[in-house]
Amino acid sequence: MTSNSQTPSLTWGVKQSFCNYVQSAGGMVETLGGTERAEDGAFIFTMAPDSDLSLDADGKLQGQAKFLGQVHFTAHGGMLNVYLSDPILDISGTSARITVDDHKTKPRRIEIAKLDLATITTDETGALVIPTALSLEGIQFLGDHYPLRAALDPVRLRLATA
Repeated sequence: MTSNSQTPSLTWGVKQSFCNYVQSAGGMVETLGGTERAEDGAFIFTMAPDSDLSLDADGKLQGQAKFLGQVHFTAHGGMLNVYLSDPILDISGTSARITVDDHKTKPRRIEIAKLDLATITTDETGALVIPTALSLEGIQFLGDHYPLRAALDPVRLRLATA
């Protein structure tokens, strides 16, 4: 990663087995719009300036975080064609989800994952680590290969420091 590790960001590998499958099938995983790859293969999206995600007085996440960048997965001569753009974390009370635009030319925002706010931890860099699970729309997004609530890679969320 070439950007500052203290920059507000979302680091998410989506689902490592999916990424591995695309690459083992001779496909490509392409990052666009400023998205970078971490050493572990996860995708790093920079937080958009109009995000309002913060920790409340009780230390709980609240608000919405918008991120910039795209990841494009292709394989099998284009038969597998998954486009993930500009993720948003929506957190309201105990409900939390990740939505993305799913098409490069005709974007449509879909929910691909739910976040488990009850099991947030912090990693060695200070980022919040939040487990994720596949949502109903996420099943179709990843090609109907994974069941509802299948574990996805956890997100690592870095908020702005005061």
